[in-house]
Amino acid sequence: MSPVTGSSSPPVAEGTPQDQRLGPRTAAVLVFGSSAAVLVVEIVALRLLAPYLGLTLETSTMVIGIALTAIAFGSWLGGRVADQVDPRRLIGPALGVSGAVVALTPVMLRTTAEWAPAVLLLTAALTILVPGALLSAVTPIVTKLRLTSLAETGTVVGRLSGVGTVGAIVGTVLTGFVLIARLPVSGILIGLGTLLVAGSALAEWRTRGWRSTAALTLVVLAGGLATTVAPGGCDAETRYHCARVVADPDRGSGRTLVLDGVRHSYVDIDDPTLLTFEYVRAIASAVDSAFPEGEPLDAHHLGGGGLTFPRYLAATRPGTRSLVSEIDGGVVRIDRDRLGLSPDGGIDVRVEDGRLGLRRLDAGSHDLVVGDAFGGVSVPWHLTTVEAMREVRRVLDEDGLYVANLIDHGDMAFARAEVATIDAVFEHIAVLGKPSDIGLDPTSTPAGGNLVVLASDRPVDLRATQAALDARETGWKIATDGDLTSWTGTARPLTDDHAPVDQLLQPYSPRSGK
Repeated sequence: MSPVTGSSSPPVAEGTPQDQRLGPRTAAVLVFGSSAAVLVVEIVALRLLAPYLGLTLETSTMVIGIALTAIAFGSWLGGRVADQVDPRRLIGPALGVSGAVVALTPVMLRTTAEWAPAVLLLTAALTILVPGALLSAVTPIVTKLRLTSLAETGTVVGRLSGVGTVGAIVGTVLTGFVLIARLPVSGILIGLGTLLVAGSALAEWRTRGWRSTAALTLVVLAGGLATTVAPGGCDAETRYHCARVVADPDRGSGRTLVLDGVRHSYVDIDDPTLLTFEYVRAIASAVDSAFPEGEPLDAHHLGGGGLTFPRYLAATRPGTRSLVSEIDGGVVRIDRDRLGLSPDGGIDVRVEDGRLGLRRLDAGSHDLVVGDAFGGVSVPWHLTTVEAMREVRRVLDEDGLYVANLIDHGDMAFARAEVATIDAVFEHIAVLGKPSDIGLDPTSTPAGGNLVVLASDRPVDLRATQAALDARETGWKIATDGDLTSWTGTARPLTDDHAPVDQLLQPYSPRSGK
């Protein structure tokens, strides 16, 4: 009789019979796809919410926090349920229900924003939490199906965790660099929902035999059809904005560019000297007062939008060369296709970040820099700091002028901080605005809106500027010296190291009309 030497068989994991296992490739595809889908939903949700909440630090933080909550809860719940229920019964429903919710997300968010804005945050949270949790549950469920031996636990868990992480990376990169640049966000989510429902049907067939997913398919189709009639649609979904061009019913050549629900620019295609928005008339008043009439300028514009002011300079100062840094190539296409931008009008538009565009310019190369990149619901903070203003000052010649449009409401905390920032860099500064907004009428409550800041290292003729403002019937006044110091108060300059712009700014609300 042979001696007993012990068994070399590995310990067996409970709960997953051999005939219930998923193949390694199927398991990897499920984990990869579900992890990628979570990140697609997270990024696209930011784009859907931007027209209503702004693309701010708070909005981004909220969406990221909800997504992480969904991932944590789904991973915990998926593992717990997989230990109590046959995991083969879970994969198909998790994919199918999440696909249906994802496909309905565009119409749910846009309809809620238009008709029930008070519950927009709750709706947004649910449209991220539900599919995020269900998709995150797939990884522990698949892990359960792959495990048959405790000896391979580390290998299986480690491999699937790595595959899930790679899926999340691919979902992030694919969405940010490819999908959003080429497809409307509603199309992305409906397409993703379709893929998830199809994956649900395939998973059902592979793990349990065929099960009907007709009801979920109908939900996806309903989501697609509803999106076509849902409120809040766009003429174009660019890389950064939901954009529309609205014709002026009172003027055949008038067009308004609306970005994320906010009127951004008014352009008269036939008459570029027609300036409708008060702040644009204020900028024109300042520039016309600072430089001899008709003199061509070398101008750099931070932000393009509808290019109203570059067109004005081209019409009133022939020979002016305007270089525009506009980060959104989709907006530039709208300028060319819908707003009559001519390639021979002396306006050179570069699709680039404004701060990077400044760095590429030679020192002392421009007479004028116009800052008009700030929106009513969000602000590119890196264009607000002392360091950014030093770049502006470097680009200007010794008699150059910086003119910036600011937007703020409430106690104007952001506007005050930005004025303090500009004042820390330039020798001379003045602020143009409604008297109640710039501290010249202390008996009135600030209404908020646009302000225009003038800054230069040479004195600016403010009397001529005020006369030009009056001639254009803006009702605006100018604050400078002691009045401006009093209005700015204790506001601290913004720096690259500390620029809490999103916390300071009280944004414009398209829902309130303020």
